[in-house]
Amino acid sequence: MSDGTREAAQAALAAEHAAVYGYGVAGGRVAAGRRAEAAEAYHAHRARRDALVRAVRDLGGEPVAARAAYTLPFAVPDPAAAVRLAALLEDRVADVYSDLVRAAEGPLRRQAADALREAAVRAARWRGGAVPFPGLAERAAGAGTKNGTAAGAGSGPAH
Repeated sequence: MSDGTREAAQAALAAEHAAVYGYGVAGGRVAAGRRAEAAEAYHAHRARRDALVRAVRDLGGEPVAARAAYTLPFAVPDPAAAVRLAALLEDRVADVYSDLVRAAEGPLRRQAADALREAAVRAARWRGGAVPFPGLAERAAGAGTKNGTAAGAGSGPAH
């Protein structure tokens, strides 16, 4: 596979590291009725992260390591902010998986498409509605439906 595929897989891995961290924060602050949903998302991102570590190695790369901590894009003092963070995390993960779908072939492409779909569904659940073209920030932003969130591809919760 190409260097572009490896770079896209690394970006997806970095986003998964950030999502795992972010769900650690969101899961601790989300309302009790949604804690199971947050825990499920946390475990799903951990599984995707672990699969991407293997994929990057299979592509001949050294998997990018998780940071010790991430700067969140906004304060998360309450359940409403936790829900907004969860939706944003899913948007950002979808963005990078969209890039991986374009760059990859075969089973990795299928895995990336599945991850993109899962992130879009989780984002819609957290947000209470879907966005057009999940994972394609430039189209969704152009349609004015990102609810004011500038979800940069591969940027994780924040840098």
